[in-house]
Amino acid sequence: MTSDEAAGRRPRVLLLYYTFTGQALRVLEAAGEVFSERGFQVDKARIEFTDHRWAQRFSRVPLRHAMLDLLSMLPAQARRAAGEIRTPDEVRNGNYDLVCIGSSTWWFTMNMPVRTFLKSDDAGKLLAGTPFAAFCVCRRYWRGNFAQARKLGEKRGGQYLGGIHFEYLGGQFASGLSMISYLRSGRYRDRYFGVPIPATNVQPYQLEQTRHFAVELADRLLMQPAPR
Repeated sequence: MTSDEAAGRRPRVLLLYYTFTGQALRVLEAAGEVFSERGFQVDKARIEFTDHRWAQRFSRVPLRHAMLDLLSMLPAQARRAAGEIRTPDEVRNGNYDLVCIGSSTWWFTMNMPVRTFLKSDDAGKLLAGTPFAAFCVCRRYWRGNFAQARKLGEKRGGQYLGGIHFEYLGGQFASGLSMISYLRSGRYRDRYFGVPIPATNVQPYQLEQTRHFAVELADRLLMQPAPR
């Protein structure tokens, strides 16, 4: 019997994320379906990017100036700087058994909105004594994202259970062209300036991988012994 069963309540999971293209939300929703099927209460908490320097630029797809907009984030990302965000009440009012953090990679490391939250006092209240897992969507660079998630989450008192990452199809060059093509047009294309490009963003088989990872997380939580 788990501690939640002994207490007569359903275990609770929070899906915490920032997303610009919707990919982090896609993988978390796939995981959330598994948790719901296993009897968990699943809540969502979307981090809003409100920083006046960048929020308008990253308010929609397609980007108005894709390369310039992306490059504008590079100095702040290199410094691992924080920005301005807004978070929903779920991050302050809940007592969760697991927090799933969905984060895309921006310039080799965790994106600014999620990093900003994990440095906040609200993150300390949310994660203190709580297991958490990382879900990363990226072209290639996921290790820096995971390292930041673990470092900042554990610094706030959380218990890191691991993570899963999803790389977009194609090599470094091809996946980069695919991403720029999508961000410039908001559409999926087979070619970019005449060059064949692979599909970008999260693929169906990767959502299935998410579900398998969620099953593992659910099993670990449900096998926790009740306190004596």
